Order: sequence, then structure tokens, then C-alpha cells
Amino acid sequence: MQAAAKFSQAQKILDAAYECLATRGYAQVSLRDIAQKAGVVLSQLNYYYGSKQGLFIEVVNMMTKKYLARFEEYLKEGTTPQEKMASLKRFFQEMLNNDPGLFRIFYDLTGLALWSPVFSSLLRKLFRELSQKIEEYILIQTLPGENFRGYSSHNIARMILGAMYGTAIQVLLDPGEENLEDSINAIQLILE
Repeated sequence: MQAAAKFSQAQKILDAAYECLATRGYAQVSLRDIAQKAGVVLSQLNYYYGSKQGLFIEVVNMMTKKYLARFEEYLKEGTTPQEKMASLKRFFQEMLNNDPGLFRIFYDLTGLALWSPVFSSLLRKLFRELSQKIEEYILIQTLPGENFRGYSSHNIARMILGAMYGTAIQVLLDPGEENLEDSINAIQLILE
């Protein structure tokens, strides 16, 4: 019973941290803010996570698992590379509409990753796994060299991810720009 209480307390802190980070960003959130949101004393955050960085790492790990599982679910839809690419596009559009906080945290992580080896390692791992899934589910099914003009499927997967990631930040920064989401649709041209 005590282990379950510890788990639920730790999860409550993670959930509060996610919400705070998704709405205000890493630099604007203190451990005190997170403790208050979670309804716990500040010392419990230190007990479970050691530091703000340790807590953010756990939030990123939690998000990454959730994000990768959902990403893969969408990529399993359809049978042709074009249908799978349409599913990928739909995934990004639905995530932008339904969970923009997730993207905000990933963009916050990107900024931190430029200066911190710990955060850099987390982001490189995430990008590598996302690219591998694009390659596995979409590009491997396309004949080698078809539409790729001599580029490897690995590099094409990275380009697709980069285009989606870059377009998503533009959508978050300018939500009133209606044509930006059409940029996500343009990614599908790669396989046509």
C-alpha cells in the first residue's frame, strides 16, 4: 500500500510538472510552483526527483513514451506509404490541435538541449527513434531510390521529421495563419 502511495504521489508531481511546463516553460516555472500545483510540500519534489533538471528529465521521459506510442499507432494505419504518410500528417495536425503543450515542452527541450549535454542526449534519442519509425513504417516500403534521388531512407526520414517539427513550431507561433497547416500536407509530396 505504501509503494502505491509513493507511486501516485510521484505521478501527481509529474502530472503537475507537465502542466506547469506546458503552459509556462522551463525557465518560468519553479519547483515551488510545481509543488503548489501538485498539492505537495517542496521537499517531496527533491525527494522523488532531486532537482528541477531531474524532474524535467522525468517529464520528458514520460512524454517521450506517450508520444512514441501514439506516433507508432498512427504509422500503423494504412497499407501504402502514401496512406501511412497521410496518417503521419494527421498525427501532427491532431497533436497540434489537441495537445499543443506537448510540442511546447519539446521546443523548450530543444532550446535546453543546445546547452546541456543531458538534455541534448534526451532529444537526440527522441529524434533518432522518431526518424527510425518514419523509415520503418513509411520509407522501407518504398523501393530504394524511388523518389529519393540517391539519398538514403534514413536521411529522408530525418528530413520529413525536421519539416514536420519546423512547421509545427510555425503553427504554434502563428495560430491565426490558416495556410501553415497546409505546409504539413505538402510533406506528402515526397512520396508522390
